[in-house]
Amino acid sequence: MTLKSISIKTFVAKPFHLWDIQTLLLTCGDFAHKNFNAMTVGWGSIGYIWRRPFVQVVVRPVRYTYEFMEKFDTFSLCAFPKKYHAALQLLGTRSGRDGDKIAASGLTPLASTIIAAPVYAEASLVIECRKMYWDDLHPQNFLDPKIDKNYPLKDYHRIYFGEILAVFGEDIFKE
Repeated sequence: MTLKSISIKTFVAKPFHLWDIQTLLLTCGDFAHKNFNAMTVGWGSIGYIWRRPFVQVVVRPVRYTYEFMEKFDTFSLCAFPKKYHAALQLLGTRSGRDGDKIAASGLTPLASTIIAAPVYAEASLVIECRKMYWDDLHPQNFLDPKIDKNYPLKDYHRIYFGEILAVFGEDIFKE
């Protein structure tokens, strides 16, 4: 990984672009023990809470990555150039329970700088996080009933808040 370290105070991101257009890869587990899984995530947020920079990701309990999010304290979020769209699509549609989807994607996992979860050589942005809070979505709290249409199987997401510990990226992510 040849990305530059970016201070959280100079980190610049277009959240809508990252989550909806570019798509992020969530990876949780332990790189050193080759025990990790990844999935693309298209919903989430980046912000500041409890005097800490954070990202918020949501994972359905039916996803294999959920087991890793429950077991491990850290996770990474990585963004990639457009040429890796097919790899991200594979990682978002195939389950790690059924085989080594990361190897099939062609992406190269690497040790991160301060967390157990890996990052990727091909990434243009890396965010290393430690979980600091979780909660489950409760459909009775949806103020717009249309939101529930995202859950035909009633498999409501678990929300994870991760404190941002380190950011690495290309110059476009730096002020």
